[in-house]
Amino acid sequence: MTSKQRAYLKSLAMTMDPIFQIGKSSLTPENTAAIQEALDARELIKVSVLQNCLDDPNELAQTVAERTHAQVVQVIGKKIVLYKEGKENKKKIELPKAGKK
Repeated sequence: MTSKQRAYLKSLAMTMDPIFQIGKSSLTPENTAAIQEALDARELIKVSVLQNCLDDPNELAQTVAERTHAQVVQVIGKKIVLYKEGKENKKKIELPKAGKK
């Protein structure tokens, strides 16, 4: 993902509300499955890490990204933004083309 594409996704995510919360039980298989389904449906999601979760949000973001085959767009404080490109027939977000220098 290029920096221009990442910036575009960040701008889209700015107005989004988190659709998942990770709490004191941290990352469960049920959470991972639900996040996977949401990524398949939406491509771009925001996840909130609650105060009672003792895990580092950056580590959680990497773990979720690995398990769901997604990309971490950004982690700000306790908010995680994830992106997973949709299948060709269901693609909703058109990323800017990667320019050649």
